[in-house]
Amino acid sequence: MAGQSQSTTEAEEARARTTELLREIRRIEIQTSRLVTQHLAGSYQSVFRGQGIAFSEVRAYEPGDDVRTIDWNVTARTGEPHVKLFTEERELTVMLVVDMSASLDLGSREQDKRHLVAKLAATFAFSAIQNNDRVGLIGFTDQVEVFVPPRSGRKHVLSVIQRVLSHPPQGRGTSPAVALEYMARLHKGHGVAIVVSDFIDALGDGSPEQERRLEHALKVAKRRHDVIPIRVEDPLELELPALGLMTVEDLELLDLGGDYTIDLGAGAAGRYRDAVAQERRRIDTLMRKLSLPMMSVKCGDDWQKPLVAFFARRNRRLRG
Repeated sequence: MAGQSQSTTEAEEARARTTELLREIRRIEIQTSRLVTQHLAGSYQSVFRGQGIAFSEVRAYEPGDDVRTIDWNVTARTGEPHVKLFTEERELTVMLVVDMSASLDLGSREQDKRHLVAKLAATFAFSAIQNNDRVGLIGFTDQVEVFVPPRSGRKHVLSVIQRVLSHPPQGRGTSPAVALEYMARLHKGHGVAIVVSDFIDALGDGSPEQERRLEHALKVAKRRHDVIPIRVEDPLELELPALGLMTVEDLELLDLGGDYTIDLGAGAAGRYRDAVAQERRRIDTLMRKLSLPMMSVKCGDDWQKPLVAFFARRNRRLRG
């Protein structure tokens, strides 16, 4: 009887977790869909362009038409000048290259980084399917752990959001380079790559080889795709308070195996702050070197405002 009671309790807990996950996915859908409809619907199509132009039809020449578009074969056959008409090939593949590492479970404000990543990914995904584009997912830690082939449709996007929120990470690091290399082997055509990560440990042990690997992966991706790097952060990880001896849970990097007591005195907190700032500067310098403007969003801040500003900047640059 005791075993049966335990099984019943575990089943009820599993159902409760599933119910809460579905509610969270629905909340994210409502929030991001509203943002897409009210602020981004008109910007997405102009910001992200298709693969080029494709032949549409031939019609009779009219005064003012560009003579370079004359179809000489049809003109010779009919005896009347005709021109070719072209349309932009709009369909794009939007790949969400999403960090799924354990460090995303940190959240000192009303939400953790994982939920913020899900909202950002959902915004681009719903913008894409509203324009009949396809959305795929590459989820990574220090290895590629999730791949969802590109498809369109609301149900597909909701499934992608669910994977972002619920996937239990297996790796104990963060390597955008691994995910970008995987995408390079997988997707040869033109598309949009939305790289969402906290970029913690993205340069590995800080060795030049790790940085060169990430730089090369970004260069290859940029040649084929429109690459949009987005950094998610929590204020607590940028500057730890000087609290003395603390028992903490290792989420990702230290491989300590559970809780661990560390000294967070003023000296240790200062060294941590300097190390984090140095790592952020190296990532920022690399992105500037590659002309990849980095969007940063912090937990607890208005996450929609940076997205609206990003689309506005892109529109201005394209018009200019």
